[in-house]
Amino acid sequence: MSARSKQDTPTVHVESLIRVVRDQRVILDSDLARVYGIPTFRFNEAVKRNRERFPEDFMFQLSKEEFAPLTSQFAISNLGTSSKRIHKPYT
Repeated sequence: MSARSKQDTPTVHVESLIRVVRDQRVILDSDLARVYGIPTFRFNEAVKRNRERFPEDFMFQLSKEEFAPLTSQFAISNLGTSSKRIHKPYT
């Protein structure tokens, strides 16, 4: 067991994080970072360092027009930490 006990790990229902964008089921980078308990920019750094581990179409970046409705619809609390990257969950 790691230094963190199971009691310290929050239960996350990943299904509730899945959104539909461009007719694809996706998870926001900020939501995935929250699951792992790290800042969004650190999550994205790790993905960039390990690009070879992910499928080519694993992520894409939203335009400002696509991102705007998500901020109000899903109540993203800290816009400064989200990079508008979208990660498609494995099916």
